[in-house]
Amino acid sequence: MKIIQDLDQYHSAKPLALSLGMFDGVHRGHFSIIDKLNQIATEKELESGILTFWPHPRKVLNPQDDVLLLNTLDEKIELLDKAGIQNLFLKTFDEAFRNLTGEEFCREILIKKLNVKHLIIGYDHTFGKNKSGNFELLQQLSKELDFQVEQLGPVDFQHQHISSTKIRTALATAHIVEANDMLGYAYSLSGMVIHGKKIGRTIGYPTANIEVPEGKILPKKGAYIVEVWLDNQFYKGMLSIGTNPTVNGEKLSTEVHILNFDGDLYDQIIRVKFREFLHDEIKFEGLEKLIEKLDDDKRLTEEFQF
Repeated sequence: MKIIQDLDQYHSAKPLALSLGMFDGVHRGHFSIIDKLNQIATEKELESGILTFWPHPRKVLNPQDDVLLLNTLDEKIELLDKAGIQNLFLKTFDEAFRNLTGEEFCREILIKKLNVKHLIIGYDHTFGKNKSGNFELLQQLSKELDFQVEQLGPVDFQHQHISSTKIRTALATAHIVEANDMLGYAYSLSGMVIHGKKIGRTIGYPTANIEVPEGKILPKKGAYIVEVWLDNQFYKGMLSIGTNPTVNGEKLSTEVHILNFDGDLYDQIIRVKFREFLHDEIKFEGLEKLIEKLDDDKRLTEEFQF
């Protein structure tokens, strides 16, 4: 997959089948668009492409906005690459761009710069200054500018439309299985293993403390069953998100105990995939009660069917 950050530098012998949007989470609703894009690109001998924004427009419009996303940029690139997209356009949402009307965006960006011949948008997508661009405008312009446009309906899960917002809500309420069903894969987190307080090793449950990438959404505080991936090797793990209240901790940490693993992971990159919620964060009366709960969590993790 080619990654293009400067649209002026893009040149291709083939026109594009394109879709646009944030594609945060790259969930099952997005995959329906991607599958259609790839199909159209093959049938019409076009190249497939996604035009998205990085950083998030809200962050550009208000640098103090603490916007959290389902994907880091690297995760989004990996997911779109695996889905077969040939071109990923990463556009900065700068002052000039944000002031383009829907029609100007269509004429100047989609047609003049990118040579789009087939455009696919989601059921609720708008674009351009004051959301002046929509499916109806694209239909009006398509004949004059010689491109085709289609709008895909939503993908439903449990009688509701799948959306990035609904997935964020599921994670915030620890409905991990529901979030994963809407995503179409297990929600994951990758980060470097950093030094912590090293309390876990003193009670028989050493943990790897994961440095969470800036802007990445974490599920609700609590304990989780996770897959752990180290150098393409799979391990079962039990992960905790919280402040370690039993030992009067204050700083939020994300720590994973890896079953049947013994080694030094400091400064290595680790990936965890969330599979099931175990329980809320608990403040125990002492370490003995904490160890009893960890023993129970370990048993459930060992029994879990990955």
